[in-house]
Amino acid sequence: MESAWGATRKKDGFLKRKYESLVGRRGKKKALVAVGHKIIVAAYFIILNKEAYKEPELHERPRKKKKQAKNYLNRINGLGISDQQLKELLEQRIQSRLFTEQQ
Repeated sequence: MESAWGATRKKDGFLKRKYESLVGRRGKKKALVAVGHKIIVAAYFIILNKEAYKEPELHERPRKKKKQAKNYLNRINGLGISDQQLKELLEQRIQSRLFTEQQ
């Protein structure tokens, strides 16, 4: 359990993504047990095959990013900020960053 908890705290890894995908459906404790099971299975095959651990390749998740952006826009619109006001704020932010980087 300790190693599963630590694996979920890693910045961006396979086990953290697995934990995040399970938490919503099963809850924190069951997700931790599932991640712990993944670690045990990986350790078994590492010992069995006498190979180094290779973390599975992570791919970008464009659908999740698109969904997050849509949710953020809906929350901003719920606060009473229109799309035009948001564009103006973003342009001001970009201009202020460009100005400070040039100095």
